[in-house]
Amino acid sequence: MRLEGKAVVLTGAAGGIGSLLCHELRSEGATVVGVDRVQCPDADETILADLASPTGLEILCNRIDQIRVDILVNLAGMQHFGPFDRQGPEQIWMCYAVNLIAPATLTRCVLPQMQARGTGQIVNIGSVLGAVNYPYFAVYSSSKAGLRGLSDALRREMGKSGIAVTYIAPRAVRTAFNDAEVNRFLEIAKMHPDDPAVVARRIAKAIIERRKEVTLGFAERFYTRLNGAFPRLVDAGLKDTVSKAQALFPD
Repeated sequence: MRLEGKAVVLTGAAGGIGSLLCHELRSEGATVVGVDRVQCPDADETILADLASPTGLEILCNRIDQIRVDILVNLAGMQHFGPFDRQGPEQIWMCYAVNLIAPATLTRCVLPQMQARGTGQIVNIGSVLGAVNYPYFAVYSSSKAGLRGLSDALRREMGKSGIAVTYIAPRAVRTAFNDAEVNRFLEIAKMHPDDPAVVARRIAKAIIERRKEVTLGFAERFYTRLNGAFPRLVDAGLKDTVSKAQALFPD
């Protein structure tokens, strides 16, 4: 019971990974408040919220201000797959709002109480695509890259405050988050989605150990470093995948 007595706020708690993560955290003794657009049956309590609107975030922050939060887990995400020029302004806004603006806003909301206690943890669930930015995932990739940057900056800002900042980058996961086109792309790119139960356990382990940054997958860790040092090599390596993926989007 390594999280005994800890109060966790988990966004996206009704989703494929979120529901499993609720179970993992509660099995370690945590009390989980799930935040989602629908009820979160695997959490101890649900807060219904719209993370994609300023009003929804304001209402949610007012609710969270009234409760103790030892650990904030920003898991909720939104993804759009396809040519960038076919995405409307609303799709672009919602992806950045849910993936980056909401985590930043909720972090700002819980920090004062954590700072007052001298302890706490912010957990941001990003993506490998936030480090190796993939074509046809331009908004998703850039929003997750922003979340990684937020995590790094905040970790440095917190210093020795007692507040840990954990950034976790899963690779593709076998959930309903991926539609038929995404699954076809994964086949073309020869990506094999992970079991969501395994991913939930890895996330829980990183939370318990208060890790700074975790990237799931040996090859993904390698390509993250390669892309940081030699991005043009990654460009060349992705050319064949891009060429094949274009067939998914006929004019």
